[in-house]
Amino acid sequence: MATDVKGASGVSGRYASALYELADEKGALDVVAGDLANLQKMIDDSDDFRRFIKSPILSRADQTKGINAIIEKAQLSPITKNFLGLVAKNRRLFALPGMIKGYREILAERRGQVTAEVTSASPLSDSQRMSLTDSLKKTVGKSVDILAKVDPSILGGLIVRVGSRMVDSSLRSKLQRLKLAMKGVG
Repeated sequence: MATDVKGASGVSGRYASALYELADEKGALDVVAGDLANLQKMIDDSDDFRRFIKSPILSRADQTKGINAIIEKAQLSPITKNFLGLVAKNRRLFALPGMIKGYREILAERRGQVTAEVTSASPLSDSQRMSLTDSLKKTVGKSVDILAKVDPSILGGLIVRVGSRMVDSSLRSKLQRLKLAMKGVG
């Protein structure tokens, strides 16, 4: 059964769909989702890791060797290990962030959830995360899975993306709008 999901297209979508179907077959959807969340955190936190997965000059052997070292350190499940090994062997590591996003989208859709990408200037506390989840659930009408990112350059506030909708209440954007309004006066 082919998995078809909005947003999961191209190479990333095909790999995400295949991983979802394999994890579903093995009853390991949550385990794989946890592994992928850890991988995404590593990608977000490490410039070196981002350069490694995007580098076109590394050979297939070097990519496989590098990803195997990361797999060992991260203690990932066998399904995720095999998946990453195949991705490295096929020289598709550059698409890994899209694969992770695609998998999360498929999982959320199958569970009747939506994923909200929330960017804040500092990490959200548990109470902030719960409050935001409740507010978004009321607004969207579905269960919400929050994918939190930290970007100090927004200075304060939040940027929330749910599907194609975005609410930008960041301090940076408010200051930019004020600057534009001030230029218009006078």
